Amino acid sequence: MASILQSAFTYSTSLSFICNCSKRNSFRVRCNVIEPLKYDNGPPCISILNNNLLDSKFHLGNTMIKNDTRLRIFSGTANPALSQEISCYMGLDLGKIKIKRFADGEIYVQLQESVRGCDVFLVQPTCPPANENIMELLVMIDACRRASAKNITAVIPYFGYARADRKTQGRESIAAKLVANLITEAGANRVLACDLHSGQSMGYFDIPVDHVYGQPVILDYLASKAISSDDLVVVSPDVGGVARARAFAKKLSDAPLAIVDKRRQGHNVAEVMNLIGDVKGRVAVMVDDMIDTAGTISKGAALLHQEGAREVYACSTHAVFSPPAIERLSSGLFQEVIITNTIPVSEQNYFPQLTILSVANLLGETIWRVHDDCSDGYEPYSSLGID
Repeated sequence: MASILQSAFTYSTSLSFICNCSKRNSFRVRCNVIEPLKYDNGPPCISILNNNLLDSKFHLGNTMIKNDTRLRIFSGTANPALSQEISCYMGLDLGKIKIKRFADGEIYVQLQESVRGCDVFLVQPTCPPANENIMELLVMIDACRRASAKNITAVIPYFGYARADRKTQGRESIAAKLVANLITEAGANRVLACDLHSGQSMGYFDIPVDHVYGQPVILDYLASKAISSDDLVVVSPDVGGVARARAFAKKLSDAPLAIVDKRRQGHNVAEVMNLIGDVKGRVAVMVDDMIDTAGTISKGAALLHQEGAREVYACSTHAVFSPPAIERLSSGLFQEVIITNTIPVSEQNYFPQLTILSVANLLGETIWRVHDDCSDGYEPYSSLGID
């Protein structure tokens, strides 16, 4: 009898270890990744919150894990590696889906398993090629709607056309509203987006929007750098990003704030004019939502060095990396360029200063809470930095 009890205890302990391993950085989840993830600065840091929040409230750390037959996650072709990480965190398998292109470029989508009455989440950032990926997302939504899915959530780690969110000149389109209408009309019931370019973009959707911030992931990584809080200064690369930088500075030991005054002469062309704040002898952390051609952030970094900054770090959620971004970022202006994997970074775009962090835990936990309607006494959305 004693040996039977001992065996049961050993099995229970092993099962508990396996269930809890995925929420700690020091362990790995066994899963079939579509292709190996490679990073010049080592594997991505996937810790999203501090240790006192990574406890039994999370799904992987308690008995809530089960084979939920009413929850389905499907991946588009834009970022399959991130989709696989999300499914691994949640302890689920990605749904089987067939996506192909006809000879003329038309997109064909077929779900290869039933989703009738299911809560379906479609992971598809609308990153470059933006038009292809947006159209693929729309066809995926339509396929799920016609397959009688109960709820369809478009998980959009990077929302393209977000910069076209207002009219700055006459006779311009507001493309962000147009894309929002397309997603709604295709049949989506909800949108889960990460770090929208501007908060008002949520109002363009006529369906609920869960807005997730990538700040917890980057803040957690910066905390591991052990930089003295007295040496830090958070820098906004333009006036439009002041609110984002101020919120970041507040969570980073209430660090002081500096602002780069910028005059833009055209699209993807920036001219730095002045610096508001003191950075002399400090470690400057530049915060932005995206890096496209890196013109704004590289010219800002050059100005910070001129003003006496000791080191400059660049932090951004979305790495669009349009040419000549890589040349500018790897020119020696930055001690480190910290991004997340909302957009896949091709291997030829790696450089020594690049660090890629994963938002899979953040998105996976948000999907669980959306699916469960944040029930069973879990922490509110605010603990994940979600609007």
